[in-house]
Amino acid sequence: MSVIFTSTIKMDEENNWFIELKDMVDLRVAVCKDMDEYAEKVEDFGSDYGGNIDAVNWYKDDNVPPHVMDEIRQAMASQKAEIEEKNGEPLIKEES
Repeated sequence: MSVIFTSTIKMDEENNWFIELKDMVDLRVAVCKDMDEYAEKVEDFGSDYGGNIDAVNWYKDDNVPPHVMDEIRQAMASQKAEIEEKNGEPLIKEES
């Protein structure tokens, strides 16, 4: 069984972004209003599979403006750097 999550960036009626996280195995859905909440939910969902997630497929709605995408990319890069510093190693290891 492949464990695949989808993450869709969306805008609410007040023009705030959020990420809809969906577990494609059991179809659970979580709405995440920031990257911290998103990281918690991915970890929570992933714990049901021993932390073994095969893929996270990213999508965005058509109405998501470029500056929102930039904000999310920057937040993700910051979070990645924090995790790597804490763990003392890169999240994505180069293949030898």
